[in-house]
Amino acid sequence: MTVDPARLEIRTYPDEVLRVKARPVAAVTDEVRAVAHRMIELMHEAEGIGLAAPQVGLPWRMFVAFVPEGDKRSATRVPPDAMREAMTFINPVLSEPAGPLEPLNEGCLSLPEILGEVVRPSTITLTATGLDGRTFTLTATGLLARCFQHEVDHLDGVLIIDKMTQISRLKNRLAVRELERSASH
Repeated sequence: MTVDPARLEIRTYPDEVLRVKARPVAAVTDEVRAVAHRMIELMHEAEGIGLAAPQVGLPWRMFVAFVPEGDKRSATRVPPDAMREAMTFINPVLSEPAGPLEPLNEGCLSLPEILGEVVRPSTITLTATGLDGRTFTLTATGLLARCFQHEVDHLDGVLIIDKMTQISRLKNRLAVRELERSASH
């Protein structure tokens, strides 16, 4: 199946592709690079900090991310909690989490208008392949670590509504039902 990157758009809940466990990307090809560049454009247009391939309708284990330095939700530290430029992560694998669990409100480009508290480890190490075909490992903290975990969840068909605290689930129940209702029309 050939993908036309220009036709990609962000899919919203309850689109079934968001619940599919993504398959590994076999090789870094020109098509994969073109899709990654389009995903970065879509992420920036939507003012997001991450976007996974399933969110644009592709069951690929790939995501893009950009948590800018100086973001009001971020501060420069070691390990880093921000990035200098957008990056692509192909076939990412998360290590065992480190650091304390921290609650934070999360949103999602595929769940517009929904924001809820999700508890995640504060530090994470991720190994992935870049667009150059090389494997790399990054350790991240803060918002960057949260972004990596959120995007890897997408690759496993998991959404923030699955991970929200019970109070946040209850607060968002009507908004989630409204998304489901609007999709069925």
